[in-house]
Amino acid sequence: MIISILSADKKWGIGKRNGLLFSLPMDMKFFRTTTSGHVVAMGENTLLSFPNSKPLKNRTHIVLSADETHNYEGVINVHSFDDFLQKIKEYSLKEDVYIIGGASIYNQMIPYVDKVLLTKVDEDGGAEVFFHNLDEDNNFECVEESETFDDNGHNIKFTIYVNNNKKSI
Repeated sequence: MIISILSADKKWGIGKRNGLLFSLPMDMKFFRTTTSGHVVAMGENTLLSFPNSKPLKNRTHIVLSADETHNYEGVINVHSFDDFLQKIKEYSLKEDVYIIGGASIYNQMIPYVDKVLLTKVDEDGGAEVFFHNLDEDNNFECVEESETFDDNGHNIKFTIYVNNNKKSI
């Protein structure tokens, strides 16, 4: 399966200044637990936003950089969106692949994902970049929504959306 995993504010905002909108320890634990041992696919800026710009532990990383001179240690480097899709397809035949950002990657991958694991934060985070509004997309259906939790002073809900009209890679 191909699965996007992210958090968004109530305006579907997901980031600003190449960073997250909120510090959400519960959501980060969910992210770590869910993606650990799996493949994560991302754009170059997402990799660069990690501590010391290094890959996350215990995951296989597919990183898309349009600049062919940018090749990072410890990751699978690809330099076109078509190559990115093909590498994701190759891995998704064997295991789950998690799309983890940034905004451009999330939005380009929307037609291809099986589902979206979305943590909804009930406030406006002043975002500069936004995710596709799944509630306004007839292809997506919210099939699960948790109770509301307090995560570091923020009200959050864990949701699962399924893509009922997934496009094949």
